[in-house]
Amino acid sequence: MDVTTDANAPWLIVGLGNPGPDYAMNRHNVGFMVADLLAERIGGRFKRAGRAQAQVVEGRIGPPGPGNRRVVLAKPMSYMNLSGGPVNALREFYKVPVAHVVAVHDELDIDYGVLRLKLGGGDNGHNGLKSMTKAFGAEYHRVRFGIGRPPGRMQVADFVLKDFSGTERKELDYFVDRAADAVECLVIDGLERAQGTYNS
Repeated sequence: MDVTTDANAPWLIVGLGNPGPDYAMNRHNVGFMVADLLAERIGGRFKRAGRAQAQVVEGRIGPPGPGNRRVVLAKPMSYMNLSGGPVNALREFYKVPVAHVVAVHDELDIDYGVLRLKLGGGDNGHNGLKSMTKAFGAEYHRVRFGIGRPPGRMQVADFVLKDFSGTERKELDYFVDRAADAVECLVIDGLERAQGTYNS
């Protein structure tokens, strides 16, 4: 069967971010935070993925039975603007159709903590998405985690590479948890159901 039409093909859930402790709590790393929580939920630990410049966890999401989905959670270790290469290498290795790729990423044009799920579209200046789209096209799913716009005259690059503020951190765990729920709903129940539940 052509993998692009195989409903039983695995899902590749990609948390976007930058590697290393200096970036761990940056706004730009919220994708890594969601991926870490999903790994915890399925009882897995991230490990280096062979030749791919990424860390992965393999497992299943959903209740036992037909609703169960095989997933590969991934965190590219290439830095944000080079995410496409490692993600495409994993996609080809695990035989994942583009429509079964989910990118979890920070989004400037959405208020803090608000989620938006969609399939395809532009990159809105996000270098991780730009790199992925260049590597294998735009028709993958996105779970967009709102971080809001920078205050005053702060540059976007400075804003996304700063840690969440103390006020933001009070609600961060809740929002990351909700984003992980949204990913699970997308994979198990489909985009329309997930949008109806989590697009706020």
